[in-house]
Amino acid sequence: MRAFIFPGQGSQKVGMGSELAEASGAARETFEEIDEALGQKLSAVMRDGPDDQLILTENAQPAIMANAIATLRVLEREFGVEITKAAGCVAGHSLGEYTALCAAGAFSLADTARLLKLRGQAMQEAVPVGVGAMAALLGADLEKAKALVAAAADGDVCEIANDNDPSQVVISGHAGAIDRAIELAMEHGIKRGIKLPVSAPFHCSLMQPAAERMAEALSDTTPAALAVPLYANVTAAKVTDADEERALLVDQVTGRVRWRESVLAMTDAGADHFVELGGKVLSPMVARTTPDARTTSAITMSDLEALAKEIG
Repeated sequence: MRAFIFPGQGSQKVGMGSELAEASGAARETFEEIDEALGQKLSAVMRDGPDDQLILTENAQPAIMANAIATLRVLEREFGVEITKAAGCVAGHSLGEYTALCAAGAFSLADTARLLKLRGQAMQEAVPVGVGAMAALLGADLEKAKALVAAAADGDVCEIANDNDPSQVVISGHAGAIDRAIELAMEHGIKRGIKLPVSAPFHCSLMQPAAERMAEALSDTTPAALAVPLYANVTAAKVTDADEERALLVDQVTGRVRWRESVLAMTDAGADHFVELGGKVLSPMVARTTPDARTTSAITMSDLEALAKEIG
């Protein structure tokens, strides 16, 4: 079984999607549709920058989605690959879960873009800049990370944000607690902690104001049926009901991204080929989690041509 997976924040870079837009009308139409939905020239920021505008959370989140969906649409329209036949399931990392829902037909492209724009704004505004922080723990499994955040909290919020793979966990919370966790990392058998260049502490309880805003926005957005099953971040389990998934998206704002467990769940369900559309971020995590699985990253037209030939 093939799983289509979609990257999250951090995979953005100036120039993303440019080659596809030059080569494919399907990609250009995707970017134009998103520009219209948002009332801004996001495609120009993606193509030309400046970098400090692209990395803004409210721009980065819809931009990463736009690039991935453009990649999917090229695969579908230029190469005749239907996701319902090519993929047995879909999943996405953090904001990538919205991309996966769009790919599976639950949300329209315009609604997905608007939801991610709002999500980015809500996450940024939930915590004043400088109050929160995030760090990647390298050489850390989940149990080591749990012990570390308990030791570092000292009355502050310090929580596991992403369980990415058997050797990488991301933590989130108050800046002081994250600094303490970095200092204590080696004492807990963790190779090192690296503070991440993010402007807010995502996927922790400090994001509750953003979760409330997303609950309101999602309640006004009626999803269609999922064309293929999705594996949800906060449960690491298969979801086939779109209304259930809509509720899980609210939990996702403050909840842990259980990516490692999601990959294992998809593998247990029969997934042996993971196709990352629009990035090369998740494929190494998959390889470290389930070494026997094949991974493919599809970004360029030549990548998509090769993938389409393989799918047949």
